[in-house]
Parts: sequence; C-alpha cells; structure tokens
Amino acid sequence: TDGPLTHFASPRGEKSGLTVSAMGRLTSQILLALGIMTTVLLGGMIGFHTIEGWSLFDSFYMALITLTTVGYRELHTLSPAGRIFNSILMLTGVTAIFASIAIVGDVIIKLELADFFGRRRRQKMVEKLSDHYIVCGAGRVGRGVIKELLRNRAPVVLIDISPDHLPWASEQGVPTMIADATQDATLRNAGIASAKGLVSAMPSDAQNVYVTLSARVLNPKILIASRASDEEAEEKLRRAGATTVFTPYTFIGHRLAQSMLRPHVVSFLDVASAFGRAAGLDIEVEEVLVSESSSMAAKTLERSRIRQDFGVIVLALTKSKGEMKFNPPGDMTLGAGDVLIVMGERSNLKRLETELET
Repeated sequence: TDGPLTHFASPRGEKSGLTVSAMGRLTSQILLALGIMTTVLLGGMIGFHTIEGWSLFDSFYMALITLTTVGYRELHTLSPAGRIFNSILMLTGVTAIFASIAIVGDVIIKLELADFFGRRRRQKMVEKLSDHYIVCGAGRVGRGVIKELLRNRAPVVLIDISPDHLPWASEQGVPTMIADATQDATLRNAGIASAKGLVSAMPSDAQNVYVTLSARVLNPKILIASRASDEEAEEKLRRAGATTVFTPYTFIGHRLAQSMLRPHVVSFLDVASAFGRAAGLDIEVEEVLVSESSSMAAKTLERSRIRQDFGVIVLALTKSKGEMKFNPPGDMTLGAGDVLIVMGERSNLKRLETELET
C-alpha cells in the first residue's frame, strides 16, 4: 500500500491529486458558481434601485441580506411591487445557492473518486512491472537518464519528492511517485525487488548514498548507478553498493580536454552515442547476451558471421566468468552467458539481439 507521503502519477497527464486539466475544470466550475451568484446579486441590486428608487449601496445591501438569508429587517418599507420582486429574488437566490453548491460539489466528488480508483490502478500497474528501471530524482541529470531509457524503450518509474516535476514526467509518459526515495517503503512501492536497475540522481550526495544503501539491501542483485559531486562521495557510494558512479563535473572536464586534444576521437564517440542523432546517424554501441538456446552458442566468431550477416563490429567479448577480451579474434568461441560489445546501426543491433536470444 502507499506510504503516508506516497502519491502516484500516471503517464500522459493523469496523476494523483488534481491534474492540470482537473484543476482547470474545478476552477471553471467555481467561476461558474461565482458568476451565477454575482449575476443574481447584481440583478437584485438593479431591481431594488429601479423599483424602489433606493441608492445603489442600499439596493446592494438589501439584495445581499436577502440572498444570504441572514434575517435582518428591511432597510426601507417595501412597496407591493418591491415585495413581489423580493419574493422572486428569494426563490431565485436559494435556487442559485443550491445550484452553485451542487456544481462545485459534483466536480470535487468526481475528482476524489477518480483519484482514489486511479491511484489503486496505477499502483497495481507499477506492481506488475519487472525488469524495469527506477530513477530517483527528476533534475537535469535524472531527466537526461529518463530520456535515454525511453529512447531505448525501457520501462521506467520515476521517484521525486517535488510535484513541480510532474508536468514534465507526465509529458514523457513516465509513471511517477511523489515520495521520499530514501524511504524503504517508497522503493518497495516502486518495485525494487523486481527492478533491473536503479539510478540515483538526487541533488544531495547524502541522499544518493542513502538510496544506494537501501536499494542494495532490498535487492542485492540490482544494478545501481549514482551521481556524485566529488571523489570522496564517489568512494562512499561505491562502498554503499553502487555499481557505477558518475561525477558530472569530472566527466565534463575530461570531455572538454579531450575535445581539444583528440577532437576526432570525441566526434567518433559522439557518433556512437545518442549525440550521433544530430548528425543524422543511427549508430550505437550495444551489449548483447548469448543465450543458452542461441544458434550461435558454441560457434566461433568467424563461423557466426556476425559482421557479414548483421553489419556490426564486435568491439569486445566478455566471457560468462567476467573476463573481457578486446577485439576478439575470429577463432574465439561464443558460449552461453557471454556478452558481446558490438557497434552498428540500431536496426542491425536489434536483429542480432533477436538472433542471439533464439
């Protein structure tokens, strides 16, 4: 069940609490109710002013105490025509009040019911996820991670304590939890037990360490990537159980220096990453697993004809025992559980991945 500070938001704008569209509906209904009341009040004021010849203020005050049914005495003696008008105003005012209450109440009840059943539905949706990725923090780093995961069609669940990031997450179609990622209950609700990986991209190093430690305890096999502000935090994150630690400022400094010293190398690396799309290329570096049922298992790289049939380059081969071989020779045998690091067009990489799975 949801923790006390946990609220779910679903893809494409539907979220726990009031969405932008729901808030707009509620606002429009409130404005409609106020418009009805204002119209009746102004109508009463003009009526008293016209029929009885009172001042606008006296007419307004008389219309107000009539509509609010406070029971004050009449300001001035009413003429027969004034009494008839006042009777009509009483009936109209009571009707307008009840109509306004009904209009606003109907919207609020519908929103609450939709929120209740929607939250349960969204929670069940998250519970059914498996091999998904949990991203903690929707700052600039977290948003970049989510975009790349979505580009690769990976299932993602976002955890962020600030509702300000919900509009962006809803536009991306990412199920979102408004909660504290450092709480174990929050990670459990996000499906940490069945998740494939977790990215801790929170602004505080202390929060990232806490999330990393909690995630490692709740799921010892999960892949954990975290951001760090400095080398000291990087070491602490690794001790807490992070598989990969990323230091943005160090990385940026390294890339800037490399762009000066080895510009062509940097350009090549950009082509092999998401940045290559700017050049109209669809080349990526991917890792593919050789399954036990694969027809390529027990074949050499040369006999597998990966390069000839799929148009990809095998950069490295990681054996099931963890040994990595760069630029493996053609006579190296593929085994079940081996991982190939390959480079090529996305469509060819997908075909190769399908072949290695069957």
